Amino acid sequence: MTADPRLVAFVVRAALAVCMLLTGLCLLLTAGTGPVAVSAEAASGPGSLAELRQAASSPAEDCPLALAYPESVRRWCTLILEAAAAHDLPPDLIAAVILQESGGQAAIISPSGAVGLMQVMPRDGLAAEFQCPNGPCFASRPTILELQDPAYNLEYGTRLLAGLLQRRGDLRLALKAYGPLDVEFAYADAVLAIYENYR
Repeated sequence: MTADPRLVAFVVRAALAVCMLLTGLCLLLTAGTGPVAVSAEAASGPGSLAELRQAASSPAEDCPLALAYPESVRRWCTLILEAAAAHDLPPDLIAAVILQESGGQAAIISPSGAVGLMQVMPRDGLAAEFQCPNGPCFASRPTILELQDPAYNLEYGTRLLAGLLQRRGDLRLALKAYGPLDVEFAYADAVLAIYENYR
């Protein structure tokens, strides 16, 4: 007796959706408390991530982001405001994506290979193995090293999301396209819930 492929696909999608929601909940509960994955090169020297973090952080009282966002996200306020203004998106939406994606950890790399604050898939590393019908899926993307720069990651991810919104014409559809594959609207709904509840 074999399992119905549609049933298997449904169960897998449901399990992924539950995982996404639980991940989002864990990020909300532990934002800023976990370790940050930083390479030795990126951790020291001029232009290091530590220096970029220091330069990017804003005093909490000067940040117009909702106070409900944890400090791990609000510390990127200046960069969030710049990227949001450049791409005509609400800053609190960008903050919601950051909270869902990385919890504000600038150099984190996900198990699937996504990098940084906005968890952008790079052209190298694990992501280089993802193949689409016309070749490598992420061949035109920046490198891991480029995406570990918080300013660059935030600008690139915001530009990507703005482009998806322009093409799709609907925020929920744009967020679905931005998020992980095969979770249907679970990612989009998690980001929208953060966005609505935190502003």
